[in-house]
Amino acid sequence: MKLFVPGRICLFGEHTDWAGSYRRINGELEKGYSIITGTNQGIHAEVKPHPNKLIVRTTLSDGTPFGPYEIPMDRDSLLAEAQKGGFFSYAAGVAYQVLTHYRVRGLELNNTLTDLPIKKGLSSSAAVCVLVARAFNRIYDLKMTVRGEMEFAYMGEITTPSRCGRMDQGCAYGNRPIMMTFDGDRIDVEELTFPKDLHFVIVDLHAGKDTREILNHLNHCYPFADNEIRKGVQQYLGPISADITQRAAQALQKGDAERIGELMREAQSGFDRYCTPACPSQLTSPVLHKLLNYGPLQPLILGGKGVGSQGDGSAQFIVKDAAAQEQVIRIIEQDLKMSALRLVLQAGRRLRKAVIPAAGFGTRLFPATKALKKELFPIMDRQGRMKPAIQIIVEEAVEAGVEEVGLIVQTNDKEVFEDFFHSPPPIENFNKLSRENQDYSNYLLDVGRRVRLLTQDTQEGFGHAVYCSRDFVREEPFLLMLGDHLYASTIEKSCVRQLMDVYEKTGMSVVGLKPMPADQVRHFGCVTGMWQTPGEILNITEFVEKPDAEFARTHLQVDGLAPDTFLTVFGIYIIKPQIFQLLEENIRSNIRERGEFQLTSCLDELRKLDGFVGCMVQGRRFDIGLPDVYRQTMIDFPNA
Repeated sequence: MKLFVPGRICLFGEHTDWAGSYRRINGELEKGYSIITGTNQGIHAEVKPHPNKLIVRTTLSDGTPFGPYEIPMDRDSLLAEAQKGGFFSYAAGVAYQVLTHYRVRGLELNNTLTDLPIKKGLSSSAAVCVLVARAFNRIYDLKMTVRGEMEFAYMGEITTPSRCGRMDQGCAYGNRPIMMTFDGDRIDVEELTFPKDLHFVIVDLHAGKDTREILNHLNHCYPFADNEIRKGVQQYLGPISADITQRAAQALQKGDAERIGELMREAQSGFDRYCTPACPSQLTSPVLHKLLNYGPLQPLILGGKGVGSQGDGSAQFIVKDAAAQEQVIRIIEQDLKMSALRLVLQAGRRLRKAVIPAAGFGTRLFPATKALKKELFPIMDRQGRMKPAIQIIVEEAVEAGVEEVGLIVQTNDKEVFEDFFHSPPPIENFNKLSRENQDYSNYLLDVGRRVRLLTQDTQEGFGHAVYCSRDFVREEPFLLMLGDHLYASTIEKSCVRQLMDVYEKTGMSVVGLKPMPADQVRHFGCVTGMWQTPGEILNITEFVEKPDAEFARTHLQVDGLAPDTFLTVFGIYIIKPQIFQLLEENIRSNIRERGEFQLTSCLDELRKLDGFVGCMVQGRRFDIGLPDVYRQTMIDFPNA
């Protein structure tokens, strides 16, 4: 398994993680607020299980291999190694914590590349700790959430001599910006989304700072301030920083680069005024200020500030676009002989495409399906208009904002779908329609322009059907709906729109969920997990395909549900494109379940790699795949 964990950079709110922790002692202090994000650089590794050892190999920055480092997987050995300090101590510290809480065997980790600058305020040690926690989680399927990986990484790092802050392991969230709130021992994490890419430049000042001295002097200002300098530090790291950071979060979510730049300048000015007097030997930072005020950069930058603990370590700029980013880097490297990194915060990929499999024969509806595809069976909608079922499904996707719909059909059936979506009625029939229906015929052609017909000539399972859309989807997230299910929302937002809102909020793959009693779960895919937002968004820790009731009672309990009730898949998904790599591995290796290539197991692998959330859909699903169920759908759907 290949893993990557980025470094993290604090955009706003440095030092507020430990400052906010002092609320345990002094409740009059303000909470800490920080906005952090992953860098484009980080730590790359290949990992696999080992029966009884922790083995770590690394590659130095010049490409020289180093190691292997080996240690038995027992708690005493791991703890002793962790307390020595150094690169390997981080791996040992996390392994110690994981072994303390879980039954795991060993791990072999090959750090193939580290392109993250070390000791430059980008939390390289935290990235190592998250990498090890994630490796154990995914190799042994420990069902940790991203938050869980972050917590184990923190526990592992403080097992070593390192005294990291609580924000450092936020790199577990990858390149998604997050706002962290620190209130004593409590931490809240909110993921931030934004409408357009934002471009930053991170600069290694090639100077020196003593982070321990900075933290020592600033910590002496807490928990109670007894002079003006200490009061100033508490004022800045408390209400002033909180206000700036919350305004920055609003600007970030609007994609307002200019406003972010203004707030960077404001944050640096406030830090210089209130915090520098507490540690002038380190925080006067002449190299940092020379860079921030360097004349040739001013027309190109929107704002800038120090990074991490501040001082002469690293700096960050926000710039207008990629072209300005390149110019700034060139000036810094040529004029000032400093190193610079690109950081691009990418906007969440907008959902543009939907995939609907419709290539099955419909054996349970034979002989009707010999004459008519089940996806074309008639259904009356809420307005009393008779439509083929597939039209209702396509319309829900289009009305939610989807631009292209890939309909997966058999080659022999392309003509009938082509005729419905892309061809007007023969002119003699068109002329017989009422004016209203003639207008509706033109509307159908407008909908049809969004529909592309994809082919699946051999029916080898749901996963295989989805894989057939790979060239259509390419590298985009996509909406997946079933060709024989209809959906009716019980609130103003459509069922698809409800999932899209969760995707835009979390940036993660989403599946719609519906509670079902134990005697019904054998008909559905099921999930379990822990609530991110109780009753609304679930962090999924396992997918299971059609479990029996006893398995569900033993393994699939979720807090807050009615007794003997479990969460089943609703039939709508938003999936990131990495799913195609997982499906391809199964198809190439001929890994089948019940004779077919299934989707559920690949969804569970995607969960391990990137996370997956569930959306509790406010709505009903209607099946047309069985005679009795189809009859009931015809009765119930128009009134849903």
